[in-house]
Amino acid sequence: MRYLGIDFGLKRIGLAVSSPCQSMVFPLATIVRTTRQDTFDQLMDIIEKQNIQAVVLGLPIQADQEPSLTCRQAINFKESLCRRTDLPVYTVNEAFTSGEAKSMLLERKLSQTKVRENLDQMAAVLILETFLNQTS
Repeated sequence: MRYLGIDFGLKRIGLAVSSPCQSMVFPLATIVRTTRQDTFDQLMDIIEKQNIQAVVLGLPIQADQEPSLTCRQAINFKESLCRRTDLPVYTVNEAFTSGEAKSMLLERKLSQTKVRENLDQMAAVLILETFLNQTS
């Protein structure tokens, strides 16, 4: 079963994909958001081409459990995605993944440009790894 991990953002959406046996997770792509239709067209194309069987979306849940604006927007995104596909869409708390992803990329001595280019995909990797670790 192949999973697609999604790091939802207002400007960019990072994507990661699992290996079929879920033993490894790989960065896949970053969708730069333009129009809602274009964003979902790109996402549905990737789901089809990558033979995705389930989606894992990160929700930025705050420590006080109050849903932030970004969290509510991610939930709306999930609902829109669910209307476009019959695939299961799971959620996982991703409150600190972007910071963790940035630290990991900086440890690799990447330039600031490369960090920006890879940040959303690396956060998606962490989101998907978290989900797979919780379900194994």
